[in-house]
Amino acid sequence: MTAITIQIRRARSEDAADLAAVFDAAWREAYQGILPAIPLERMIVRRGPRWWLTTIGRGRPLVVLEVGDKAVGYVSYGRCRDRSLPADGEMDELYLAPEYQGLGFGGRLFKAVRNDLDDRGAKRVAVWCLAQNERACGFYRHMGGRLIAETTERFAGIALSKSCYLFR
Repeated sequence: MTAITIQIRRARSEDAADLAAVFDAAWREAYQGILPAIPLERMIVRRGPRWWLTTIGRGRPLVVLEVGDKAVGYVSYGRCRDRSLPADGEMDELYLAPEYQGLGFGGRLFKAVRNDLDDRGAKRVAVWCLAQNERACGFYRHMGGRLIAETTERFAGIALSKSCYLFR
């Protein structure tokens, strides 16, 4: 019998190709039909392995969910960048490869990052997501988030609504 290890750990430079693949699959699954096709494709291409290699070395925390020897999800996070929000910390992105969604891994990643932020003194954490991404909004509500702000952001000439959830 073969055992598969599952762990949450800091991203390493050798994760860059896996992170690019997770981003590609997760964005296609989450945003097709919400974002225009050509700008979506450009964003995915822009976030290739070279971009991730630079991001891993940048210093903002980035953790991966590793199943076996492959990164299949990630969260980038740190101090809250929006001073108008009543938050100390922020999760910038939380994505899983589609085949790992709905299995509880997102919740495990979320809780691990919340614990790390709490250890860093960030007791209130904000997360923004597109309001049309119903799966993400439902996930953040399920995790205990309270809707505290909404805004509109333009992407490729289209106005998109964003929702901010706060976790205490």
